[in-house]
Amino acid sequence: MSNNRPLSPHLQIWKWGPHMLVSILHRVSGDGMALVGLFVLVWWLGALASGPAYYETFSGLMTSIPGYVVLVGLSWAFFTHLMSGLRHFVLDIGAGYELNTNKMWSIASPLIAILLTAGFWALILNK
Repeated sequence: MSNNRPLSPHLQIWKWGPHMLVSILHRVSGDGMALVGLFVLVWWLGALASGPAYYETFSGLMTSIPGYVVLVGLSWAFFTHLMSGLRHFVLDIGAGYELNTNKMWSIASPLIAILLTAGFWALILNK
């Protein structure tokens, strides 16, 4: 018996494009928010419930350089996931499938997320 069925394309065959990066970033940012965000949320709630001294420890750690890295990373993940989700929403309604349009929004989504993250933190730090 000969096996003449077509083989699925493998990663070596596909030409990488910005849409693939956006898809990977969407998954990574969602997982990051779920894992790291949940940890920070539970830690924050535990600090609130444990009293002023424990909350002061939490606050001190989250306003240090490593804490800001975590918080900026979470906000970047949020905006990246949001922009990718909006892009997928537009695709789901049937628009944006033209190659140039799809490529343009695949490039614009992460860039807009970076701008939103920078604006968000500029707003927070200037208050």
